[in-house]
Amino acid sequence: MKIYFGFTVAGDRSTLATARRIVQFLESMGHEVLTRHLVNDNAALLDRSVTPQMVYERDMNWLFACDLFIAEVSGSSFGLGYEAGFLLGSSARRAVLFYRRDATDRISLLITGNTHPNCTLAPYSAFEEIETVLQRVGTA
Repeated sequence: MKIYFGFTVAGDRSTLATARRIVQFLESMGHEVLTRHLVNDNAALLDRSVTPQMVYERDMNWLFACDLFIAEVSGSSFGLGYEAGFLLGSSARRAVLFYRRDATDRISLLITGNTHPNCTLAPYSAFEEIETVLQRVGTA
């Protein structure tokens, strides 16, 4: 399965270790993570090494190519909201949005209040909860 993994580049990256574990878990199950570069320490530098238009075109192509959108949104950014909204509004693909329970009050209500039938909201306190959700949505 091709997975678009959303993770902030410009926002709060305090959940980077969790994002890396999600990518590693998905890859260990044989999935292709199109956006695995987002969990690199130099993700911002990599994105800034090309034009904004190139980033937009690349990411939109990945969104069109993916089978599933998964994001860690605890450090919400405009880009994550754009990606999730675009995908849910323009396709029948599913989205899974993970966020730390203790960050709920800092996350956009458009994320935590999402009732779209193809969107799974997944607050977590431990990584085992993330694994359970990924297995339930059919990635494992």
